[in-house]
Amino acid sequence: MKNVLLIFFTLLFWYPTAAQTKKPSKEILYVGTYSVRGSKGIYAYTFNRLKNSLTLIQEVPSLESPSFVTVHPSKKFLYSVNRGKADIADQGGSVSAYGIDPSTGRLSGLNHKSSYGEGPCYVEVDKTGKYVFVSHYGEGNITVLSLFKDGQIGSVSDSKKFTGNSINAERQQSPHIHSTTVTPDNKFVYVIDLGTDKIYIYEFNAADGTLRAATVPEVNVVPGAGPRHFTLHPSGNFAYVAEELTSTVGVFSVDKATGALTILQDSVISLPENYTEKNTSADIHTDPTGKFLYVSNRGANVISIFSIGEDGKITLVGHQNTGGKVPRNFLVDPKGEYLFVANQDSDTINIFRINQKTGKLTPVGKPVSVPSPVCLKLLTLN
Repeated sequence: MKNVLLIFFTLLFWYPTAAQTKKPSKEILYVGTYSVRGSKGIYAYTFNRLKNSLTLIQEVPSLESPSFVTVHPSKKFLYSVNRGKADIADQGGSVSAYGIDPSTGRLSGLNHKSSYGEGPCYVEVDKTGKYVFVSHYGEGNITVLSLFKDGQIGSVSDSKKFTGNSINAERQQSPHIHSTTVTPDNKFVYVIDLGTDKIYIYEFNAADGTLRAATVPEVNVVPGAGPRHFTLHPSGNFAYVAEELTSTVGVFSVDKATGALTILQDSVISLPENYTEKNTSADIHTDPTGKFLYVSNRGANVISIFSIGEDGKITLVGHQNTGGKVPRNFLVDPKGEYLFVANQDSDTINIFRINQKTGKLTPVGKPVSVPSPVCLKLLTLN
């Protein structure tokens, strides 16, 4: 009997458990591009976390310039906004739906719909997965379109058209909606207008896909700043906006009950000291812990790194060269280990490891070549 027990415990010790033998999750990086320099459309890569490498698995033909992409909350579908029309009779751009293979991450086309506006530049799905929001830089409007259970795009449930201008005669002669952000509780939507220096705040009704002006319907940034992309702190208590035209960051406190924004810091400079060349800020994200904030700068070609205080205010701590030209969109790995940068004009995606104590970045792996990368989304397959 003792020998039997000895053999049993020996086998138990030497044979790995199910948890130990479980394969690591497959991670897929989706890349939206502009249709220039030979771009095929949307690109899909597997990300090997151990080797810091990206491997191409698919090139997905699409309508013209599938620039910005987003993944459905169910992880079953991906959506892109395109400069190309869904139908020859359409006025403006389009939005496309793709199915995601749950085992490989490969995409298959579902349908295309008009986005009902000129120059669609940003797309986001609400937290229920029933509606998709499209921002239009050229038209200065947003549209809300319904989504079917099979992922296909349906009809418009609401739209908002904006008016006004601001002080930059070249860039702010009319509204230019650059992004739309839905709060984690799905109650509010922030609409960022570069053309009028405003952030509009709406209550969202997920029952019918409609928007209603919030109690505090808008907030102004510094005239001429040109707000572009917007991100919420993981706590939900603070918000940050990348101000494209002045290469600055606006910092706000958030009232979770009403969605109202209150300015904490006006136009914090994001550029390196003594930098005087032309530059425009683009994207903005926090790390998952809420300790650091990152901003991409096109011209200086750096990621600006800020520390975030307990009061939500930010302090510039450094810059990291992106290894390419015109870093447009970037993403912070949900685990907080990596930051991926889309260098639009040098046709590369570069990977950086995040120092989780300092927030600073270190280049890792080899740059990946892809024509005119604009937007990056990372998906972990179930």
